[in-house]
Amino acid sequence: MLFNSYEFLFLFLPITFLIFFKIGSYSRPIAALWLFAASLFFYGCWNPAYVGLLLASILFNYAIGIALNKEQAYERLLRKSWILSFGILTNLLLLGYYKYVNFFIENANALLALGWNIQPIILPLGISFFTFTQIAFLVDTYRGEVKEANFIHYGLFVTYFPHLIAGPVLHHKEMMPQFALPSTYKINWENLSVGLSIFSIGLFKKVVLADGIAPFASPIFEAAKDENTLTLLEAWGGALAYTFQLYFDFSGYSDMAIGISRLFGVKLPLNFDSPYKAVNIIEFWRRWHMTLSRFLRDYLYFALGGNRKGPIRRYLNLLATMLLGGLWHGAGWTFVIWGALHGFYLMVNHAWHQIRKAMGHDLARSNLLGRLVGSTLTFVSVVIGWVFFRAENINAALSILKGMAGFNGTNLHGSWHKLFHWKIIQLMDAVGIHFGPVPTITGENSAMLTWIVSLWLLVLFTPNTQQIMAEFSPAIDQISRPSFIHWQPNSRFALFIGLSFALAICSMHRVSEFLYFQF
Repeated sequence: MLFNSYEFLFLFLPITFLIFFKIGSYSRPIAALWLFAASLFFYGCWNPAYVGLLLASILFNYAIGIALNKEQAYERLLRKSWILSFGILTNLLLLGYYKYVNFFIENANALLALGWNIQPIILPLGISFFTFTQIAFLVDTYRGEVKEANFIHYGLFVTYFPHLIAGPVLHHKEMMPQFALPSTYKINWENLSVGLSIFSIGLFKKVVLADGIAPFASPIFEAAKDENTLTLLEAWGGALAYTFQLYFDFSGYSDMAIGISRLFGVKLPLNFDSPYKAVNIIEFWRRWHMTLSRFLRDYLYFALGGNRKGPIRRYLNLLATMLLGGLWHGAGWTFVIWGALHGFYLMVNHAWHQIRKAMGHDLARSNLLGRLVGSTLTFVSVVIGWVFFRAENINAALSILKGMAGFNGTNLHGSWHKLFHWKIIQLMDAVGIHFGPVPTITGENSAMLTWIVSLWLLVLFTPNTQQIMAEFSPAIDQISRPSFIHWQPNSRFALFIGLSFALAICSMHRVSEFLYFQF
């Protein structure tokens, strides 16, 4: 079941909402049990067979958590470490089986001609998210930061449907105090208006903006997969179209998750904060998929030693963390390369900061030119990474990058010929810029440039949803950056939100999964 489906919007969500608060008026434990059961139903709508897998994972990790809480004496620390290791290893083996066995067998057959043949393993929806959420729970329990004895509360923490499929990756200590509050089980009209507004904005981003530009990205990447030659305009058009499709798809999902959760009186952590406005790659990862970045930092990078063992080890830890982050996103060499690229970017960024510190520069201050150069370089680096992230294989990615570098020449649409003076056309022709047919951006795709420029301006010059709603604390994290738009519960904003929702509903004429569902 998708957030952007009629079944969710007009059946599942209102029924779950009304029954939850009806039950909550006389029994909070039963209301929590209802939300747990509704979340399992939500998950089972995709594939009922995997509800058992999700429940088995919950039961196993809950039992490991209970065992870790019992091993408190100092002389039992070794035993406690073994229990934690067993729990984490089991979770990783489960994730590895479903996510990477196909990839391993495919590569083993290609390299060693083994001839292994098994039925393709279907990846359970959201397995990466509920596995990482529970690994974080086990580590926090081992550290003594969590003591959970209520199975219903734990099950609800893991399966809570606004976050279950595509995040955010939650910390137990963030969520359980909220589920314990009596106010959570009473309808709050501020939560209702704030939640519906955020959800509507997110739905508009996904259905109108992300799905609107998606048709311009797909033909380019399909052409690259089919080994067609792409010129500079085509390659950059496809790469940028996907760059903004992914941005508004994930931004839309993040808003919708926060909005839905706020309807139930529960705040989720912020997971998306205008990452294309970042001035360096470090800042990019503080703004993109923020809870995954937090998980990789707290439970992997720090576990490897972080920056405590010298600069060389620090850079190796950064590279290893991002390589594993790439593999987390998908079982494929393109994801490995994407992770390695970002690991390399972070290494260069940290090294540059060290050089600037040695030169006596204040890293917290930079002039306008420096920020412009930094943000441009960061954005181009991210776009190059997204090419590998989206491409079907390495050859397709390299084909697009070759076109982006201008190695296949530059063809401008023939109809643009009349826009230039003949002398300028001669000069353009002399440097290899020609007018003629551009197959992948003609016909239905001729509006590609308009879409790209419009969304680019929207990304750069408008505040994000959390900034607009900042006065009402929509998420656990607060954004302090000012916004020239301040949402208020009045008729003007009600009209704007209503129109956005209506336009989104009218655009829901096809099934369109969120891109992060595949990870």
